[in-house]
Amino acid sequence: MTHQVLQPTDWARPRGYANGMAASGRQVFVSGQIGWNAKCQFTSDNFVDQVRQTLQNVVTVLAEAGARPEHLVRLTWYVTSRDNYLANVREVGAAYREVLGKHFPAMSVVQVVALMESRAQVEIEGTAVIPA
Repeated sequence: MTHQVLQPTDWARPRGYANGMAASGRQVFVSGQIGWNAKCQFTSDNFVDQVRQTLQNVVTVLAEAGARPEHLVRLTWYVTSRDNYLANVREVGAAYREVLGKHFPAMSVVQVVALMESRAQVEIEGTAVIPA
């Protein structure tokens, strides 16, 4: 096994993420992706639509290295509204599973004042490890 979920035995199991991951292999680093398409155009201002597109953009970059979603060991999310994220958490989860499946790496979600692209509501960066 090249990925190991790090779950202390006396801790409650998290939902939708892992407390930590250990992995060995080729590392792939994906810079912050946002919810626009390949032509750098937003097709929606809906938060969940932008999450889905952002995750798809992460997967597209991973594919350039021969990586797949299950190789992800870490994701960091930057959202412009904690309240919008929480209000849509079920739909966000559905979009996540649609694009990344049921693989849940170590994750952080951080609210930020703004992102560099004014229409962007979410930015996600990730780290993947491809088995040797």
